Amino acid sequence: MRVKKPPTADQAGEPTGDQAEITPPKKWAAGVPAVAHALTYSLAETSAPRTALTLLNINQTKGFDCPGCAWPDPEPGSRHMNEYCENGAKHVNDEATTRRITADFFRRYPVSELARSSDQWLNQQGRLTEPMVKRPGSDHYEPISWHDALGLIAGELQGLDSPDEAVFYTSGRAGNEPAFVLQLFARAFGTNNLPDCSNMCHESSGAALHETLGVGKGNVSLTDIYHADLILTLGQNPGSNHPRMLSALEECKRRGGRIVAVNPLPEAGLLRFKNPQTPRGVIGRGTQIADDFLQIRLGGDLALFQALNLLLLEAEEAAPGTVLDRSFIESHTSGFADFVEHIHKTVNWPDVLAATGLTREEIEHVRDLVMDSERVIICWAMGLTQHKHGVPTIRELVNLLLMRGSIGKPGSGVCPVRGHSNVQGDRTMGIWEQMPQKFLDDLGREFSFTPPAAHGLDTVNSIRAMREGRIKVFLGLAGNFVRATPDSRVTEEAMRRCRLTVHISTKLNRSHAVCGETALILPTLGRSERDLQAGGEQFITVEDSMSQVHASHGRLEPASKLLLSEVAILSRLARRTLGDQVAVPWEEFEADYASIRDRIARVVPGFENYNARAAKPGGFLLPNPVNEGVFATEGGKARFSRNDFEMLHAPEGHLILQSLRSHDQWNTIPYTTNDRYRGIHGSRRIVMVNPADLDALGLADGDRVDLVSIWRDGTERRAEDFRLVAYPTTPGCAAAYYPETNVLVPLDSVADISNTPTSKGITVRLDPLRSAAMPQT
Repeated sequence: MRVKKPPTADQAGEPTGDQAEITPPKKWAAGVPAVAHALTYSLAETSAPRTALTLLNINQTKGFDCPGCAWPDPEPGSRHMNEYCENGAKHVNDEATTRRITADFFRRYPVSELARSSDQWLNQQGRLTEPMVKRPGSDHYEPISWHDALGLIAGELQGLDSPDEAVFYTSGRAGNEPAFVLQLFARAFGTNNLPDCSNMCHESSGAALHETLGVGKGNVSLTDIYHADLILTLGQNPGSNHPRMLSALEECKRRGGRIVAVNPLPEAGLLRFKNPQTPRGVIGRGTQIADDFLQIRLGGDLALFQALNLLLLEAEEAAPGTVLDRSFIESHTSGFADFVEHIHKTVNWPDVLAATGLTREEIEHVRDLVMDSERVIICWAMGLTQHKHGVPTIRELVNLLLMRGSIGKPGSGVCPVRGHSNVQGDRTMGIWEQMPQKFLDDLGREFSFTPPAAHGLDTVNSIRAMREGRIKVFLGLAGNFVRATPDSRVTEEAMRRCRLTVHISTKLNRSHAVCGETALILPTLGRSERDLQAGGEQFITVEDSMSQVHASHGRLEPASKLLLSEVAILSRLARRTLGDQVAVPWEEFEADYASIRDRIARVVPGFENYNARAAKPGGFLLPNPVNEGVFATEGGKARFSRNDFEMLHAPEGHLILQSLRSHDQWNTIPYTTNDRYRGIHGSRRIVMVNPADLDALGLADGDRVDLVSIWRDGTERRAEDFRLVAYPTTPGCAAAYYPETNVLVPLDSVADISNTPTSKGITVRLDPLRSAAMPQT
């Protein structure tokens, strides 16, 4: 059988010299085209019967959880038989593909050639089917038995001078049970080096919410979304990244709620939604989602909320007792007087207008909407978190909600929208390098050992440690580490310094080709596949963005008889590495996941009687003390915060760049080179720039440039050969896709407190290429 040669690519693994076709951006999202695109992609990956099986089981109570985003499901009995979105359908059928990668594939393609292949091409090769090893000095993977593979890893781990010379990374694709097993194994081994994908996305949310409310996650439900008077959505593109959110926003609008979208780009899903499950969405005009759209400058959200908070305070001062919820403030909060004093000193209107790019009238209009609304919800995603001042920004929006008493009452609260299916559940299960001592004490008591107390390494610090040679072994549970992380060339050089890299994966990605001296690929079951163990057919559980925990039952036959589940791989590895050093029944865990849930119930608060509650259709809701008026902060009250004004500055001739996903992409993997809603087709190496900025820079739509990022130490990072696209971005700002632009994000450019890479605030210049401009379409 002939295998298609990988496309020519640059050092970052991306095709070069491609031609883009540009059409006007769409004014609405979903509708019949979304159904057609979902089916077209799905049927190209697998058969019609298999597609029907996946789509009828995804997000159903007896089916499996979508391995895509973490948007919650409606209550059982209220779910549509097609309870999925276009991107969910594509994602699950990408996993359910009938394409297979065998040992012959790795004989044909050396690792060095795979490292030059595009992310899209690597993903398209299909499912991994057997364990593979790349030995020292070799440029090829070759088959290895499970026994020998696990023995190789165990030997390397046992030979380390310190357990802290290993890191155990987790992606949000992993379920609760494997996540709990992994963190137990790592801590029993002796390290808290447990970086995860949350370090790169919502870590700023967790830090801010822990400090102000005592719980590092949201406190609203779908019912709250439906009944809110006002929803502010900030720094997010639900039409591509969590499309089912549009159905919830549509229901809020139907009940009379108002929605304000704050974003640097006018995304189609924020403008109008045509719900393909309703006649209005098929043959009608659909629903206008945003009543008001504020096109904010990148990083201007902190200034926006400081201005809003000053305006609310001034309105209260003008009419005492009519604006602020004084009873709530006095009974449930602390620090209000200091906050008031600080905000009066901080807000300077010329600075606010410069930082936001908005008018004072626009900001005052939002103030009026807040004052007219009893129930207010604020939703956000990485557009807020991936800035140097991401934590202060989220603290400031909490200040607004506290002033209005919009915390802990129906239809109100904070809603950080997670972008991966179980990233929140992984954190609940203990995947964090800084778990509280109480969790560690309870874990140690349950399994009769003493977990390490010292904090471990997060993602950025893990890369630094690998670069410095302090990490010898990297183990990744799902994900695509080298493409999800910043500073691509630095990250790849760091990974190649490891003695051993191990990836537990369903499909091929670039992390398998950027590897240590010895590298292992361990193929695992997908979320949609049946999991048969000695104790019978198993299921896993996940936690969505709104703290609902529910079961996920695989329905497809496994892609290969040689696949093991994530729980089986980790349990066997732990047993081979630790032997009887700790009192953990690894064999029992592998045979019956109910035994894992029994232990979780005794260690993790809120999971009492876990097995019985998980068996109920729809699962159960984890308690959130915020909704009971209880705040687990120092002092026991919600905390107002004082946040210094910050804004992003670009030197003359430079722009502020944000990285983002295309519509046909899930996390680091593009399914096609199209971004339908933004009108970009056939290329991912594009950069969207406001026409006025192009004129000021002496450039034109269709020109080709290198993107060069500027860092304070004087170093420059370059992403080569991008096509300029005149686009209605905020003036002074630009946008381009990741992971192609991750090379531009310095490893040391991180958010204060959370250490999250600043992927939404990169200072760049556009260096024109010598070649002629590409023809415009």
